[in-house]
Amino acid sequence: MKPIIIIPARMASTRLPGKPMADIAGKPMIIQVADRAQEADCGDVLIATDTAEVLEAARDHGYNAVMTSADHQSGSDRIFEAFTNVGGDFDTIINVQGDLPTIAPADIRAVLAPLNNNKCDISTLGVEITDSDEKTNPNVVKIIGSPIGENLLRALYFSRATAPYGEGPLYHHIGLYAYRRAALERFVSLKPSTLEKRESLEQLRALEDGMTIHAAIIDTVPLGVDTPPDLEKARAILSHNTGN
Repeated sequence: MKPIIIIPARMASTRLPGKPMADIAGKPMIIQVADRAQEADCGDVLIATDTAEVLEAARDHGYNAVMTSADHQSGSDRIFEAFTNVGGDFDTIINVQGDLPTIAPADIRAVLAPLNNNKCDISTLGVEITDSDEKTNPNVVKIIGSPIGENLLRALYFSRATAPYGEGPLYHHIGLYAYRRAALERFVSLKPSTLEKRESLEQLRALEDGMTIHAAIIDTVPLGVDTPPDLEKARAILSHNTGN
């Protein structure tokens, strides 16, 4: 595989406007995410944004960045435009969300493992749910899948409901993806699907079209920064790690 890591950065967040540029331990959040991606050491790093301020910050910190349309409905559309613009012979595209400043580099690397199986079109991550409240929380997306190896599932469905029924583990889906080049091209050509719109989960579009998604199971849910309290948590973690 020859991967590229693309980080979509959008300034118009509803709950935390301008969050890609929020300062965390002396750097904009988007740069902290790019640093984690670079530390993963599994591919070139590219930031895809719709804002000149983010583009300039990326370049000031030594990262490649491209401008993309402000009209994209999803991160997948943004990374596809960025991938098309940058060119190159990359065959795998890793989509790392731009609000994961504390993600472990090893977790980014982990998303590549499922693609060792030629039957896998798209790979993603999951974490076993241990908090009983999360099992019934519709904001915690669950992977319903069949085990196909150690810490590896074939995803059959994704849902905000508590599923599957009965005894056994439930898995929290982590929205970090790796696409084969052909799979990303196919995915962005599809219209939003019935179940995708019903569950508000983009990945169901791929499953409904017959694509295969495998999930690597990791140990912990990375902190996603969506609110001011999340931002303070990230600042505390990274300030401690850097000794600031």
